[in-house]
Order: sequence, then structure tokens, then C-alpha cells
Amino acid sequence: MDKLNTYRKVIEKVLNKHQAYQPSHGQIEALAICDTKNDNYLLMDLGWDNTGRVHAVVFHLRILNDKIWVEWDGLETGITQELLDLGINKEDIVLGFYRPERRALTEFAIN
Repeated sequence: MDKLNTYRKVIEKVLNKHQAYQPSHGQIEALAICDTKNDNYLLMDLGWDNTGRVHAVVFHLRILNDKIWVEWDGLETGITQELLDLGINKEDIVLGFYRPERRALTEFAIN
């Protein structure tokens, strides 16, 4: 299987895992958004809790230039470790939420 399809399957597996979790408070739905044409993948929380409307990106991954870009990671445990555990190499993960000069200080890809 080629790299792109492997990445898509891994990301879909992570999305499905987190979408299955039911938040412990409020009436909140986890919504997986898969844009396979542009390779953008988001998990969002939608609904209501005691503070009001919930409309939040939990995490946003995308595939760009043969790498998985972590554009936003709002998970307590971090999405990056899950990608590593599923066989994605550090050299193939870009921490897009860091400034480019800060990425150079990590063990992950710069771009």
C-alpha cells in the first residue's frame, strides 16, 4: 500500500476512535470530518453544555507534501503519540501548530 493510502487509513482509524468517545458533560456530539479530496481531517465537538454552545476543533490533521501535518491538537494526551504508535515515523509528522523555527528544535519534520 502506498504512503498516502497508509496515512489516510491511520488518520481515519484515529478519527473513528475519538469520535466514539462520549463527552462526560453536556449534550455534545463528536463529529469526524474527512475531506479526502484535499486531505484535511478534523474532529469537532458540537452541541451544548452548562456554559452554552460548544463548537470546537478537537484536532486537525492534514496530509501535505507526503507528511502528516498536525495543524491543531486539543487532546489532553496529544494526537502525535497516537500517530507514532500506529507506525508513522517522526520524519513524516510536522507539528504545524509550532512556528517553523521552533519545529527545528523538535525531533519531528520541519516541513
